[in-house]
Amino acid sequence: MIKKITVIGAGNVGATVANVVAHKDIANEVILLDIKKGIAEGKALDIWQSSAINNFNTRVKGVTNDYLATKGSGIIIITSGIPRKPGMSRADLIKTNAGIVKEVTEKSIKYSPDAIIIVVANPLDVMTYAAFKTAKKLKNKVFGMAGTLDTGRYKAFLAEALDISPKCINALLLGGHGDTMVPLPRFTSVAGVPITQLLGKDELDKIVNRTRKGGGELVGLMGTSAWYAPGAAAAQLAEAIVDDEKRIFPVCAYLEGEYGHNDIYIGVPAVIGRDGIHEIIQIEMNEDEKALFEESAKSVREVMNTLDDMNIID
Repeated sequence: MIKKITVIGAGNVGATVANVVAHKDIANEVILLDIKKGIAEGKALDIWQSSAINNFNTRVKGVTNDYLATKGSGIIIITSGIPRKPGMSRADLIKTNAGIVKEVTEKSIKYSPDAIIIVVANPLDVMTYAAFKTAKKLKNKVFGMAGTLDTGRYKAFLAEALDISPKCINALLLGGHGDTMVPLPRFTSVAGVPITQLLGKDELDKIVNRTRKGGGELVGLMGTSAWYAPGAAAAQLAEAIVDDEKRIFPVCAYLEGEYGHNDIYIGVPAVIGRDGIHEIIQIEMNEDEKALFEESAKSVREVMNTLDDMNIID
């Protein structure tokens, strides 16, 4: 049984992950770690003070750069990194955040060598790759949460358009996290009814496009990236691991021949359980879907090659 879960980074996303995990009561302890003194301690204390109100037992503890406190964690969730700033190139962002992910991964696995790593840091696909290369773990032990978040957004937009509960919707998407993601209306249904029988092509296309730009929409509204939905998505994956649910989620996973690709981290459906990724599910795509997936894979691989060329990680 997993008794301790560590969340690296106590910003909006990390604090939300810690809060949702604590409320789920799936671990004895959640460690929230940050490099800025007092931030993790304060947010963790605030969460813990809600335990008697919201009836959960998980002890939440905040620490400043104290990786010894994370010792024995079964799951490590990495949210660390900086957002892209004005004038910053994509390469600069990759270099900065890969350096951060490398450092926190090395320090975390020193004390929790058997932990499963869930990456939330952006750019997500390449940061998951950075954590994998650093940790030198089996591929099933390191994955990113992006597809779970993107699917949540997709379902929310569909529920809004149909004026129904999002609980009724089953959906799937593939590909990288961003504009090249591949939502799949053909694999989307509402209580078993194909979505194509409930919404016209034009409306579906608008929802698909909105899903692809979901993160950007929020940045435009708030001036910063989202945190409630990303935090909840990461916590949902942690719950699936702790409870060995073997639920299927789209996650950023390492491919070795699946979907015709090797040595790439990209979004695909996977069975998530006690050992992390239990199995990658391969679906039969039509030619249009394959073309979109290949375009997404090409975009992701270019970013991964950029990281490799920097020689940041051995």
